[in-house]
Amino acid sequence: MTSPPRRPLLKRSISASLSLALAAVGTAAAVVLTGAPAAQAAGVPAPSPLSVPGRGATVPFKEQEAEYAATNGTLIGPNRLYGTLPSEASGRQAVTLDAVGEFVEFTLTAPANAMSFRYSLPDNSAGTGRDASIDVRVNGASPKAVPVTSKYGWYYGGYPFNNNPGDTNPHHFYDEARTMFGSTLPIGTKVRLQVSSTADSPSFTIDLADFEQVGAPIAKPSGALDVVSDFGADPTGAADSTAKIQAAMDAGRTQGKEVYIPQGTFQVRDHIIVDKVTLRGAGPWYSVLTGRDPSNRSKAVGVYGKYAGDGGSSNVTLKDFAIIGDIRERVDNDQVNAIGGALSNSTVDNVWMQHTKCGAWMDGPMDNFTIKNSRILDQTADGVNFHYGVTNSTVTNTFVRNTGDDGLAMWAENVPNVKNKFTFNTVILPILANNIVTYGGKDITLSDNVMADTITNGGGLHIANRYPGVNSGQGTAVSGTTTAARNTLIRTGNSDYNWNFGVGAIWFSGLNEPINGNINITDSEVLDSSYAAIHLIEGATNGLHFKNIKIDGAGTYALQIQAPGTATFDNVTATHIAQSNPIHNCVGSGFQITRGSGNSGWYADPPACTGVWPDPVWTNGGVPGGGTGPTDPTDPPTDPTDPPTDPTDPPEETGNLAQGRQVTESSHADVYGASNAVDGNANTYWESRNNSFPQTITVDLGAAKSVKRLVLKLPPASAWATRTQTLSVSGSTDNNTYNSLKGSAGYTFNPSSGNQATVTLPGTSARYLRLTFTANTGWPAAQLSELEAYTS
Repeated sequence: MTSPPRRPLLKRSISASLSLALAAVGTAAAVVLTGAPAAQAAGVPAPSPLSVPGRGATVPFKEQEAEYAATNGTLIGPNRLYGTLPSEASGRQAVTLDAVGEFVEFTLTAPANAMSFRYSLPDNSAGTGRDASIDVRVNGASPKAVPVTSKYGWYYGGYPFNNNPGDTNPHHFYDEARTMFGSTLPIGTKVRLQVSSTADSPSFTIDLADFEQVGAPIAKPSGALDVVSDFGADPTGAADSTAKIQAAMDAGRTQGKEVYIPQGTFQVRDHIIVDKVTLRGAGPWYSVLTGRDPSNRSKAVGVYGKYAGDGGSSNVTLKDFAIIGDIRERVDNDQVNAIGGALSNSTVDNVWMQHTKCGAWMDGPMDNFTIKNSRILDQTADGVNFHYGVTNSTVTNTFVRNTGDDGLAMWAENVPNVKNKFTFNTVILPILANNIVTYGGKDITLSDNVMADTITNGGGLHIANRYPGVNSGQGTAVSGTTTAARNTLIRTGNSDYNWNFGVGAIWFSGLNEPINGNINITDSEVLDSSYAAIHLIEGATNGLHFKNIKIDGAGTYALQIQAPGTATFDNVTATHIAQSNPIHNCVGSGFQITRGSGNSGWYADPPACTGVWPDPVWTNGGVPGGGTGPTDPTDPPTDPTDPPTDPTDPPEETGNLAQGRQVTESSHADVYGASNAVDGNANTYWESRNNSFPQTITVDLGAAKSVKRLVLKLPPASAWATRTQTLSVSGSTDNNTYNSLKGSAGYTFNPSSGNQATVTLPGTSARYLRLTFTANTGWPAAQLSELEAYTS
């Protein structure tokens, strides 16, 4: 299919009053505007996430944006509307080349012998992607054709997405390629990306280029085992080297020796299991593990510790190599991550992770694990997820870009995450969800990071009691002291296409249960937030403390309050807030504000409670601009069953009483927990354990209600075949004694008629509603994407 349509170029100039060149509050850091050189592409100036002193990752490259380079192509953006090509570009701008001879030309500001560049090609009609090449020219001569592809991009439909261009919701447009020049180019060298043919791709959109001086290959350590010379692994990548590298790892463990990967590309088609061993390469530009099983696509390259159930692994070091996979789809059950398993007392250092499902999905229990000095690029799901009892573990000085889900995440499902840290990381362009998040967790630190360019259904920094297994009963909820200090957030937060309103740059959710902790947000900046700067939703958040916070630019409000809570504010200043009343609050005194000294620009009494969500106004480097919601015909349509756009929260009695309420289950499969059935999103769903009827789901309405009608939904996508589920409904006032409200019967779900069923009830007063499933003709489990309860 063709690319999303271009939007008109917004001609703007640099103003002396640009509001985003700001000094950080309480720190020496400052955000530096990346200005457009004279006579170059007229990109709108925007803060760079790599220009924040003292925060984020220290990267080995110099980055240049295409919109500020010399070009005869077409500037696209700035635009933040989901589903449009510029919305996923760094700074929300890029340059499209669609004719032979069109180019983007960068001038080196430091010596470099290598470059990587971020680009997008259109998908093909089959959804399998297209392959092409683009010339790299140095000072106008010596063209080198570099392969580019769209096979790792372009996803469609609802979560967890598909590769069908006929579906709605296209996204994840960009990829990155890298090449070495063969020699060091001096400062002032002109490096050009130029189209030599449009036969294989009608257009090439260039976002940016990163120029790097790569050191010489790292030699084999004395006494190390060599996977090539000692074990016969193939450095050309022609033969499968999985077994030979595994043999080297096993020998390294038993002999107490390091294992070395020399220069080369090695075909690996399954996990390499590591324990009590060091695996070291010649450097991530030289030693590359890649590959995937040609027949069993759920097997692919990855370096894994043993799972905790098998005893886990410990004392592992992974260093100085790359894992570049071949994952082109998202299948959540597949363990096709670059790094995984349980790795206690272990370190990942200077590892390049690209084109896998997740960079590192760590399943505990495990302790004292560190990722540092690494790059995580172009994932179909999370960059990193500390899942299930990960403690005293850290991600630091790591650069993350273009993940398909949360950039850096902690998820304390059923087992507590304790004393983990995400520090000094740069996390850019998560295509779905958040830059950095902790779902539950005790004594968590999220500090000294830079977060930029959230795309949809998430914010920059998120602290939440959300997702299955996060609750105080298991000790997994947010607790202790959560520290988020010295962070910078740029163009974060965005529209949630299910809620149909914006998510804030910093946001909190008590969906599973109220957050009751000590949460310190200090010495930080929120710059050019796409919607609100600070946002509460889905359940109470108590114990918030904001101190030394500068908000400069918010597309809607400084504060968007949709849930109760308590918060203190000291030296919090806000400027360039789009709405004249900077607070939207329809919960009234349910949200208690304690104001200290030094505050300005964010408080109003009374706050707004308008009943209408305003269109955002984006500051884009100090020059107002905005969006009116998705207008591209490829954007997802508004489903009339989506949550109402009326911001009054909680909903009226006439609305869906179950949405956002606490919910429990008899079991769930993988990530398909019961909270999906009350999240207002028909594309997410609860699925019970397979082949194990009966199964139940129970929702707590918060108070006794006379429910007369249930609407039960499955995802509307046509991929779901018609099925009949047999279920009954019972109710309780105390969650102990349940009485029948509807006897067991079969309910048919047909995608052609909305994939939903209605259950009428007698209106008996009940606080707890329980559905008991005993059969499903379409799958051997209970399935439900939405459980809606109404009094009429």
